[in-house]
Amino acid sequence: MKPIAVMKSGRRKSVKATVLASLASLVLGSIHSPIARADEGMWLFNAVPKAQLKKNHNFEPTKEWLDHVMLSSVRFNSGGSASFVSSQGLVLTNHHVASDTLYKLSTPEHNYNEDGFLAASQADEIKTPDLELNQLISIEDVTEKVNASVKEGMTSQEASKARQATMGLIEKESLDAPGLRSDVVTLYGGGRYHLYRYKKYTDVRLVWAPEAGSAFFGGDADNFEYPRYCLDVTLFRVYENGKPAKIDHFLKMDPSGAKEQDLVFVSGNPGRTRRIFTHDAIEYQRDLAMPRTMNLLRRKEVLMQQYALAGPEQQRRSRDDLFGIQNSRKAITGMLSGLQDPEFTASKKREETELMSRLGQDPKLAPLTKAWQQIRDAQVKRREYLTKTATLRSQLYGIAEKLTLMAGEDRKASGDRYREFRDSNRESLQQELFSEAPIYEDLERMQLADELARLIDDRGGNDPLVVAALAGKSPKQRAAEIIAGTKLMQVAERKKLAEGGSGAIAESKDPMILLAKAMEPEYRKMHDVMDAIEEQERQAYAKVTEAKFAVGGDSVYPDATFTLRLAYGKVLGYETDGKKIPAWTTLGGAFEHESLHLTKDPWVLPKSWKEAKGKLKSDTPFNFVCTADIIGGNSGSPVVSKEGAMVGIIFDGNIESLTADFYYTEKVSRAVAVHIAGVLESLRTIYNAPHLAEEMGR
Repeated sequence: MKPIAVMKSGRRKSVKATVLASLASLVLGSIHSPIARADEGMWLFNAVPKAQLKKNHNFEPTKEWLDHVMLSSVRFNSGGSASFVSSQGLVLTNHHVASDTLYKLSTPEHNYNEDGFLAASQADEIKTPDLELNQLISIEDVTEKVNASVKEGMTSQEASKARQATMGLIEKESLDAPGLRSDVVTLYGGGRYHLYRYKKYTDVRLVWAPEAGSAFFGGDADNFEYPRYCLDVTLFRVYENGKPAKIDHFLKMDPSGAKEQDLVFVSGNPGRTRRIFTHDAIEYQRDLAMPRTMNLLRRKEVLMQQYALAGPEQQRRSRDDLFGIQNSRKAITGMLSGLQDPEFTASKKREETELMSRLGQDPKLAPLTKAWQQIRDAQVKRREYLTKTATLRSQLYGIAEKLTLMAGEDRKASGDRYREFRDSNRESLQQELFSEAPIYEDLERMQLADELARLIDDRGGNDPLVVAALAGKSPKQRAAEIIAGTKLMQVAERKKLAEGGSGAIAESKDPMILLAKAMEPEYRKMHDVMDAIEEQERQAYAKVTEAKFAVGGDSVYPDATFTLRLAYGKVLGYETDGKKIPAWTTLGGAFEHESLHLTKDPWVLPKSWKEAKGKLKSDTPFNFVCTADIIGGNSGSPVVSKEGAMVGIIFDGNIESLTADFYYTEKVSRAVAVHIAGVLESLRTIYNAPHLAEEMGR
């Protein structure tokens, strides 16, 4: 399971003290300051800071400009961003965003992730098993409707259920009307609620992917570093009624764009930031939550590495999961480094104290200061339940858990169900449950055994849930027994259980379903407990948001929620450790980088590059950096010029950007993108796909 909040795998070294010092002095207040500084911000498309843009960059986007960019942008349900780049449904994203699908399409004979793929014609484009792409169509503020459901005197649990029921009703009514995917999105920690309507594309086909050696050139060693030389891109096409979809809004190419000092925009779906977090919430993350996550990731990394040693096929099967685990570990290491700097937490506390002091001077605003105590109390409750594991991380178990929960939830009205089981999410849920993507028995057996062992670690061997889950066996014995007996690898069996509902689940003797049923009561208990804690935080952060709006006006942007946002900044190099880093690299520089590293793995360009070297325009821009504020989930986001044309595609951040979950600085933090000129030249000259370059250029 790759969390959407993480951008991609990459080498993570300790952030240098000099960098942290500069961050502390420049930007620590931006987490909790009500006013965004410089080019900071992941802005809502219906709340773009036009005055700030006009003042700082002498540019004010029109409604037509914003609508065009919004409608040209795409979200991947697997975690990532993209854009339409032709009227015939062509979609451009990152290779590492596409990797989940590339692995699912691959076989021992055809490893599309490693070796690449090119469809000679549309007839050769390969249909993906379970990919869903979302195009945001509209945004509506429904805050008043959602908040009206919470009545005075309700407990946190009652308030949460009332709020969730109303959100579910809004989504269902919206789904019934235009037939679009409809999600009520929580913003500002609970300060605002917006209804996002999406057009869904579920017939998605692979068109072209370069080799992994090109997309991830420099490998783990170069990741989160800059300069870079990566062709981290892949093309898909969306279809409707068996034909390429007709797309009205798509981004035209501007190969000459993305020059030094140019203003550029990033339209994508940042996964999660936590800049609204209070000092107490930050300390909980620093001291407990994130270290626990790091330990889990280290455990999973070793597990997958050991599995991969069994042979080439095991290595192929595990590579995507290992990629995601290493990705998460390295990114969280960077976040944790920022939180562990004492100056950061001290500055956070000072500015919080200053804000509350200002609120206290106004009798109307003074009651808002109680919010900080509410959040402090919520962290105490989080500590109590931190190790209460109530689910198991394995693909087959996840399917069993969803089928079991769905059977129970379907007996309720849609608005009263857990969010993922509401009618508004049913089509997406079924696509996930009934995916034809391969599941590997030996990998599942190993992962389930480790999850059962982790359950013992967390809860103790005598815990009733552990006793029920193990049924008198060791974790390895129990996992082997369950995997040998389950029929859930068969899509037909999953459909049968889903269609049979609660009766079929109650009568099922499938050992994986029985395990999920044994875990279900504790899962539901913990779900309700965490809902109540989160509701307490939502109510408190709504007050924090009110306070920030009162002081900072409309210069406040919400934390990322894996929904479409607009960031902006300049194409700009930077300086670190006394060394000036250029804003861009070239295609020819990739060969120089390879030679500098003696053409040893992972600095080995694919054969296709070597054969095309003499024909390539070596001075073509390849990768570049800009000051736009991004985070994981922005991978694949288009980089757009003032003219609304595509000049690049985001694929990473530099090492100094890893604290962006909690704060931003434009001095050293950079978003890293593939220049569109490099993409087009590679298609024409290296990959013998001029037809695709031409289609993108129309």
